Amino acid sequence: NAVVVPNGVDEAAARRRLLAEARIEIGAGLGPLAGKIWRVGLMGAGSTTANVDAVLAGLADAAR
Repeated sequence: NAVVVPNGVDEAAARRRLLAEARIEIGAGLGPLAGKIWRVGLMGAGSTTANVDAVLAGLADAAR
């Protein structure tokens, strides 16, 4: 899933914070989308409601 990085958010710092504080790793945009999107994978057994909620909460916190 591609998520647009909110205006004014340092996307790399938010990803580092998400990994350090919530142990959630997401990908950065590549090529022309570098610095503009996050790539979030929630598939298969990992796509539980609890995991989706944790990722969304972590992204919201890391983007502050």
